[in-house]
Amino acid sequence: MQDMTTPSLRRRLSSMLYESMLLFGVLFISGWLFSTLLQQRHALYLRHALEAWLFLVLAAYFIWFWRHGGQTLAMKTWRFKLVGPDGRPVGIWRAAFRFLLAWLWVLPGLALAAALRGQHWMLVLIPAGNVLLWALTAYLDPQRQFLHDRIVGTRLVNAAPPAKAKAAEPKNA
Repeated sequence: MQDMTTPSLRRRLSSMLYESMLLFGVLFISGWLFSTLLQQRHALYLRHALEAWLFLVLAAYFIWFWRHGGQTLAMKTWRFKLVGPDGRPVGIWRAAFRFLLAWLWVLPGLALAAALRGQHWMLVLIPAGNVLLWALTAYLDPQRQFLHDRIVGTRLVNAAPPAKAKAAEPKNA
């Protein structure tokens, strides 16, 4: 029987911070490949194509891991996973929809900062406020799930620790 309790907000946010550090490497290598293969000589040359490429890389990363085991690398480390409402693995469409809705963590804040013509620290504070407000939506749900999980019908639940491999027994000669 699977543990269907929700990990603490602190663990989920810590996992997101760890995930962002891991994704830095994934996106760095993906950007380097794009720039090398397409011989990008200037940052503005093919900028929109690069942004679309990196978006697709992120989508592939998250959808793949959520579909195959329900855990990204950071979720494995912090021992929780994504499941459907019945506790079973999520399908590809549900994973893709969750990926798109998860952008609500940052996009409204970025759009508001742009609309207000924010400069300097406002470009950090407004999106950070958006992230804080989105994280607090977990307290609106009785099971403490984030708003995008509630909408999509997914759940983050605690995962069992990995089974320890038995030590190899010495062979008698």
